[in-house]
Amino acid sequence: MLKNDEILERVSVGENLDNSAIKRPEFSSPEEERTYIKQRLVASFRLFAHYGFDAGVAGHISVRDPEFKDSFWVNPMSVHFSQIKISDLVRVNHDGDIVEGNKVINKAAFAIHSRIHALRPDINAAAHAHSEHGRTWSSLGRFLDPISQDSCTFYKNQVIYEKYLGIVEDCSEGDEIANLLGENETVILQNHGLLTTGKFVEAAAWLFILMDSCCKSQLMAEAVAKPIIIPHESALKAKNYIVNDVVHFANFQPLYQMITEKEPDMFE
Repeated sequence: MLKNDEILERVSVGENLDNSAIKRPEFSSPEEERTYIKQRLVASFRLFAHYGFDAGVAGHISVRDPEFKDSFWVNPMSVHFSQIKISDLVRVNHDGDIVEGNKVINKAAFAIHSRIHALRPDINAAAHAHSEHGRTWSSLGRFLDPISQDSCTFYKNQVIYEKYLGIVEDCSEGDEIANLLGENETVILQNHGLLTTGKFVEAAAWLFILMDSCCKSQLMAEAVAKPIIIPHESALKAKNYIVNDVVHFANFQPLYQMITEKEPDMFE
């Protein structure tokens, strides 16, 4: 008779079953992969708009180009997240040259994202926005606590960038953030907001959406009473189970399906 863990393994990765919800596709060419990641990048902006993460010109999501790895795709300046289309995306290299696209980009976006992409070849995507709950939590200078299964995603998976020197104008701040990350996927930018990263843009976007939600949950819980903290071993067990590329990718899929069904114009 099969053990419980063997049964669960069969259910999750059964042979001859459609596993597209948990497995990123393979690509026959860089062009094919580029189209794929640009679609997911634009969908991420639309999702950020859906969740209310837009704030004027603030906020940016980037993803490394699969062929020209010293460059990345990012949103143009002053285009609302809800209006961004594939044709709006801009590709910029680490030296600041616009190599594809005809729109300017946010200077702070370049200062942060270019350094993360340049210094961390293991990171292919990064997301940052001035979301309401993220920026509120960032003012406390504290880590998120493991008060729920979802918040365990960030247990031992977050750092705090403790400096706020005004609007980012210098790439040195991006260098500091890139080096501070270590093996963590997320950063609380003190007095600023949240920044999440990932091997894929789906991961960076999903982590940001979840992290902002967890900020909201903890703010709400602490407004009522002192939340019960999940013990270290249980929090670490949950974190080790849910913090991986497969789970991040799978969690993004329902959101992608929802937003592309609602807003098909994004692929123009």
